[in-house]
Amino acid sequence: MRRYSRITGTGSYLPPHRLTNADLVLQLAAQGVESSDDWIVERTGIRARHFVADGIFSSDLALEACKKALEAAGRSPQDIDLIVVATSTPDMVFPSTACILQNKLGANGGAAFDVQAVCSGFVYALAVADSMIQSGAAQRALVVGAEVFSRILDFKDRTTCVLFGDGAGAVVLEASDRPGLLASDLHADGKHVDILCVPGHVSGGQILGSPLLRMDGQAVFKLAVGVLEDAARAVLQKAELAQSDIDWLIPHQANIRIMQSTAKKLRLGLDKLVVTVDQHGNTSAASIPLALDWAVRQGKVLPGHTVMLEGVGGGFTWGAVLLRM
Repeated sequence: MRRYSRITGTGSYLPPHRLTNADLVLQLAAQGVESSDDWIVERTGIRARHFVADGIFSSDLALEACKKALEAAGRSPQDIDLIVVATSTPDMVFPSTACILQNKLGANGGAAFDVQAVCSGFVYALAVADSMIQSGAAQRALVVGAEVFSRILDFKDRTTCVLFGDGAGAVVLEASDRPGLLASDLHADGKHVDILCVPGHVSGGQILGSPLLRMDGQAVFKLAVGVLEDAARAVLQKAELAQSDIDWLIPHQANIRIMQSTAKKLRLGLDKLVVTVDQHGNTSAASIPLALDWAVRQGKVLPGHTVMLEGVGGGFTWGAVLLRM
């Protein structure tokens, strides 16, 4: 009998400090940087985001998201034998945020590691965990996206600092005799490294290069729309399904124009598009599981629904996963 994986629980967590565009604009003005709520909403669709407090790290956000996912799945930390954390903002250089999270959960003993694919990270992590479960290497996994992007933003660059927020999302992925994750499609093209990056690194106790995010917004937009459509069509073909079979499209929550453009290219009504970017901003690897959990808890995504997850991020990485809830 073939072995599959299915999502049995979802969870998410946002730090309590919420900044509306108006709040952020005032903060930027104090530093001599001009922006406005209208400018941010028109270009991105973002109206608010959440930032962590001092002393809070990606593993802390992940811990709360995982607790909720485990509760939804009816599982305990001891049931988990694999933890995969997608993050670009780890707690430290090493060990992995996944190992730190494992200890905080009390789920010690199974495999635990991080995946670094920036905003595509959760899609990558989900595909990796699915492969491990299908092979028999794991039985039950926590797949997590967690980010504290507020720590790597240049608040003198209004084109990037208004875009990002902090948060975490998680799913419990379990072995099953029924197909859950139907197909995945992952890609990268390293020649586009420079259009979205944080080029600093630690050497001899000092940071060399810039430790802050840099992005060529126009280049990212142009690439994102095309590759997201390609990845979506690829997973549909692998799963032998049609666009009309998709109940919900949950893309990386980066920019409402990219998201709507992708839906239109797939001939999906905007009523099938899950949107949380307006309230969360771009939370990188956390954005897809955050949006999935929100849609599940809102009663939108239901058991039996076919859901397309897709992400695109620095690297340049992109990919999609098609799953049945």
